[in-house]
Amino acid sequence: MKTKSFFTIAFMFLISYSYGQINILNADTPEEIGVKTNEQIDKGAVEEPIPYGYVGDRDILWSKNTWEYIDLNQRVNFPLLYPLDTGRLGTNRLSLYHVLLKNIRNGNIKHVYADSYFTRERTLQELQATLHRTDTLPQGYAQLNAGEEIDPQFITHTDVGGADLQGFRIRGYWYFDKKQGALKYRLLGICPMVIGSYAKKMNLQDAEPVELFWVFYPSARKALYNAKVFNPYNSAHPLNFDQILNARRFHAVIYKTDNKYGDRPIRDYIGDNALKQLLESRHIKKEIRAFEANMWNY
Repeated sequence: MKTKSFFTIAFMFLISYSYGQINILNADTPEEIGVKTNEQIDKGAVEEPIPYGYVGDRDILWSKNTWEYIDLNQRVNFPLLYPLDTGRLGTNRLSLYHVLLKNIRNGNIKHVYADSYFTRERTLQELQATLHRTDTLPQGYAQLNAGEEIDPQFITHTDVGGADLQGFRIRGYWYFDKKQGALKYRLLGICPMVIGSYAKKMNLQDAEPVELFWVFYPSARKALYNAKVFNPYNSAHPLNFDQILNARRFHAVIYKTDNKYGDRPIRDYIGDNALKQLLESRHIKKEIRAFEANMWNY
């Protein structure tokens, strides 16, 4: 029995290690792992996401914009957070934050914005200042107070990494397609959230995360489609971020919807009560889901 358990554990470890590594059983050398054979290339489908269908404005019977927050401290959202150590697992397995950042830097994602309305575009140079943090150690402050020049060794330079990530904000569009008679959802934007450099340096309790940048999701679909995500049920067939996000395989809380009050967030009209804010968020989500069911009640 112990021998059987040992081989079971070893087999599961091999599966975990071989995540996303196609052709691992047919490789003669480690260099051949992950390389597709000619037969796989001929039979393989086109490596790009399924394009969205055209939806005319006249086909939309009802619609609502929603802004949601994905908390990465929740276990169901872990596939969007991990892995934190990207160097050990190679370049084929990255977290959602690293995938966005990598494709912004190499130009695959060309447009980055400062807000969820996509009104002001941010340049890569401006973004670098946001992603890089400079801190001064107490010894440096002592030199500054004494009128001396700060020694470079007392100044630390760190980049915002995956471990600093607290969650994601997303903007989506719920609409009822009267041609198909179905309620549908279209993801429009995504924004990573991190703890600010000052709050982290001062070790402030209950510090709220801040927005880094907004990405218009339809323009980033191809980059996210090519980024593989660990599949806990079968590591030989990994998922990708485009599938996870479009299928809403995550848990999120609505914090704002479009309204006549200038799209004010929930916290602006229900303040200092987290429970009531959560109940209001669930009420909005329930209203959206009930719209389709109410269409068929006579």
